Amino acid sequence: MLTAYLCSDPALLTVGDDEFWEGVSPVEFGSLPALQDAVTVVGYPIGGDTISVTSGVVSRMEILSYVHGSTELLGLQIDAAINSGNSGGPAFNDKGKCVGIAFQSLKHEDVENIGYVIPTPVILHFIHDYEKSGEYTGFPILGIEWQKMENPDLRKAMGMMPDQKGVRVRRVEPTAPESDFIKPSDIILSFDGVDIANDGTVPFRHGERIGFSYLVSQKYTRENAVVKVLREKKVYEFNIKLATHKRLVPAHIRGKPPSYYIIAGFVFTAISVPYLRSEVLVADINIGYEDIVNTQVLAFNGKPVKNLKSLATMVENCDEEFLQFDLEYRQIVVLQTKTAKAATKDILLTHCIPSAVSDDLKA
Repeated sequence: MLTAYLCSDPALLTVGDDEFWEGVSPVEFGSLPALQDAVTVVGYPIGGDTISVTSGVVSRMEILSYVHGSTELLGLQIDAAINSGNSGGPAFNDKGKCVGIAFQSLKHEDVENIGYVIPTPVILHFIHDYEKSGEYTGFPILGIEWQKMENPDLRKAMGMMPDQKGVRVRRVEPTAPESDFIKPSDIILSFDGVDIANDGTVPFRHGERIGFSYLVSQKYTRENAVVKVLREKKVYEFNIKLATHKRLVPAHIRGKPPSYYIIAGFVFTAISVPYLRSEVLVADINIGYEDIVNTQVLAFNGKPVKNLKSLATMVENCDEEFLQFDLEYRQIVVLQTKTAKAATKDILLTHCIPSAVSDDLKA
């Protein structure tokens, strides 16, 4: 029997029996397709148990939002059907070479068959990153928010010469390494020697243009890049060591079960991007707190809450008469300790929940 398992680094997946690879021919990667090139998507979407093959063409190529990775990278839009279960399936060109991996689709009542494919440059960047670093370090970003400079009056007000083009920095992430160099209202003129247009695009292939973040994503974490900016009518060049985004809210939970703590019908969990995207349903506990949902716990009984485990420990060890949770926007929740803990046992029993505390918080 074949067993799939993760290697020492969670970035790579393999199998437990090398016989699996006998007689298997590897798929070859093809180059980035052009618009209107034919593609064939292979996978196992819902609706059956056998392999599914759909065909279409490349209809768009641009920087796309990768929902599961909470990032923006180069992506292909195709009109071949991509449904639940297609994710991870290869997309082949007319020569039988893999030009990408299906990963998401657009669901809207006004559209049909709009699917997205991770192209080979992004896939190869992941592979080369692992080869270079021995681990997946991610795609670097410029930790800034910017605005277009297409308005001539805006360009003049910012002190730009007629031959200068670029984008204006609206905000700089305080945790980004760029914050030591780039300031709000700087005009980014070029990245690594490539001039940036007033609409934020740079040259891309034959007569095409693409968002300049594509240039950033082509680099690797800890590599340097030269960023030229205009500040108060003077041009500066900064050699910046690029890094991935330091997220205060995790983009994903890496396939692990979510952490949670339950007390008297309230469910507390660590904040993450998947959680923020989900629709949270809370049981009505009939004590006047039905609207307390999707809110942050700042303190418990007057003591700051460091993390979910500290909250669970403080509540479990509390021998005071009341449990008081200080929430954002100066809201508070107060429960009688004895009643709340008794109610927790009944709730777990009624809803067949094995434990009020997730396994990772018990250690």
